Amino acid sequence: MWALLSRHTEYAARVRRSLVFFAAALVAACQSGNPGSSALSRERFAEIVASPDRSAADRTNDQRRKPELMLAFIGVRPGMQVMDLSAGGGYTTELLARAVGPAGKVYGQSAPPDPNRPKPAAPEGGAAPSAPAPRLTSAQRLAERAKNPAAGNIIAVVRPFEDPAPPAVAASSLDLVTLMFNYHDLGYLGVDRARMNRAAFAALKPGGMYVVADHSGRPGTGISEGGTLHRVEEALVRREIEAAGFKLAEEGSFLRNPDDPRDRNTPEPPMPKDEFVLKFVKPS
Repeated sequence: MWALLSRHTEYAARVRRSLVFFAAALVAACQSGNPGSSALSRERFAEIVASPDRSAADRTNDQRRKPELMLAFIGVRPGMQVMDLSAGGGYTTELLARAVGPAGKVYGQSAPPDPNRPKPAAPEGGAAPSAPAPRLTSAQRLAERAKNPAAGNIIAVVRPFEDPAPPAVAASSLDLVTLMFNYHDLGYLGVDRARMNRAAFAALKPGGMYVVADHSGRPGTGISEGGTLHRVEEALVRREIEAAGFKLAEEGSFLRNPDDPRDRNTPEPPMPKDEFVLKFVKPS
């Protein structure tokens, strides 16, 4: 009987060792098949945001943009290949570049300069119009950011919204596409949004993510108030992106403000705008 018990105990130990080995091999296989698959912790996102070499302007922007929560919601990982649509001054582009690290790349897209491009009827945030002054283009601002070694993986891309990926980006090769707080601008700019969303779909790998955030408009307004209130109806954004083949995977509530009446550029009484964040996935 003791011999039987001994053999049973030894067998059980072998099974446990085999299971541990199998689990470790499975994790290693998954990681080797998906470079940069290790998720970043909230603590790491906090370190990125607190980096002492970030600009004072970006730190001011942090107060309303909640970048730690945004990065965590996106799920950005080291080694990712990313395209940031309508990168503007590069606030989000740089945060993504720091998160993906030297093994990753972030393509910051902006449209080619066009003196005839329509301008919004009112400046975003209700700021008073300023006197004309020489300004750096988006590509120039991204190039300045890329001088920082922590953001040296930023690649400025000047291409139309309807065809945003540069030739270096092969079809179905990107892990992530972002469009932060500028979808509303596409209306008065006359962008073919359906074509742009299809281009994002084509550039992403199966399982790749398309994350869009914007200032929330009232039901029924669509994108009609993009140039005045700088808002867009969430339902329209979701409908247009799903029409390109994407599936809604997750909604972020961390920038929501149900008290915002959404009927002005800047809410009255002063308060944060109600903002939505949507994560879409290209089906595998």
